[in-house]
Parts: sequence; structure tokens; C-alpha cells
Amino acid sequence: MNLAPYIDHTLLKATATPADIQTLCQEAATHGFYAVCVNPAYVAQAKAMLGESGVKVATVCGFPLGALTPDQKAVEARLSAEAGADEIDMVIHIGAALAGDWDTVEADIRAVRQAVPEQVLKVIIETCYLSDDQKRHATRAAVQAGADFVKTSTGFGTGGATPQDVALMAEVIAACAPERQVQIKAAGGVRTPADAEAMIAAGATRLGTSGGVGLVSGQSNGAGY
Repeated sequence: MNLAPYIDHTLLKATATPADIQTLCQEAATHGFYAVCVNPAYVAQAKAMLGESGVKVATVCGFPLGALTPDQKAVEARLSAEAGADEIDMVIHIGAALAGDWDTVEADIRAVRQAVPEQVLKVIIETCYLSDDQKRHATRAAVQAGADFVKTSTGFGTGGATPQDVALMAEVIAACAPERQVQIKAAGGVRTPADAEAMIAAGATRLGTSGGVGLVSGQSNGAGY
């Protein structure tokens, strides 16, 4: 299976340097990955480097805790879009989700959606902290607020994507918005080609990983994201 078109080649570590971002972008262009995913400080560099390669630039918002106000997230997303980001991966208000305050969760997502209407919006629900019922509510809130993707994980929590969570999210999306064609991004712990194929079989159309080169080379890797 050709995994390259599914991959968001990711580098979100605090220790990432401009040279590391250059390598990331070169790898993405060489292997034909769908996108790179970098912190906002590196969006402009990645956009300039990738140029006409066809590789998209994704960045994060409210990352990794989700504990910003809706207005703060909206500004962060808008500035990233102005710097050249094609896609925004935002983290939900996790505390509100755990409290069952789904109106707040949805309003938080909607603020970002309204700030970046032209960008692809991926909503990270951080499944490792949520019960199955909370995952269902969070997925529904993301869809209702206008997300293009619902994403499993930041890769910085206590766990990452599982095929079971991807399947659960796909079930919710099919039930509440079959006409919207909202997609799923599996991120965190996609370490082997078998992992990747299991996520895709469960319903994922995008994979977030820092080990993309290893995946397309058919190798296992120790990538945490």
C-alpha cells in the first residue's frame, strides 16, 4: 500500500531547529507526503521551502493543551493562515469536554472555524483523556462546528490513536453528517506500516507521524507522534 499520500510529516518538538524543518520539508517533497505539520513559528519557512512541490503546510493551534480562550485560538489560527498555513490542527477545550460542557467545546471550535474559513480545519479531541461517550460527544461537536477533520490525538498526551477510536469517530460522523464527508486523522503511535494500514482500514484518511520516512520505507520506527 502506498502510504505517502496519507501522511502529515510532523515535527512539533520544542527542540526543532530551522535546519530540522528544512530536512522535514525536503523529506516530504522527496517522498510525496500530503503535508508537513510544524509549529506556527515555522509556517513561513515551510511554505517558502515547499513552494510549488504540492506538499501542504499544516500547523497547530492551542497546542498541545487546548487551554486557550476561543479568541486566542482564533487569532493564533488567523496569523498562521496569513503566514501561509493551508491547514490548522486545533486542540479542543479538553477540560470543558471532561466536564460535559459541549456547548463550550463547540463554541471554541466554531471560533477557529470562523477565523480561518478557507483553511482545512482539523479538530484534535485527545482521545486518551476521554471515555467512549465523551469521544462521541466531542466528535459530534467538531462536526457541528464545521470541522473538515476530526483528529484523535496531539501525540503529547498519555496515548495516541487506536483503530477502535478511529472506527468510533467514523461511526459518529456517518450518523450525524453523512453529507459533510468529514474525515479522520489518526495521530500518535503510528509506528509501523501495519499500524498505518489498520488506521486506514478503520476509517482514517490522514496519518500524523514523525516517522513518515520509515513508514514508506516499510520500516518500524520509534516515533512518538
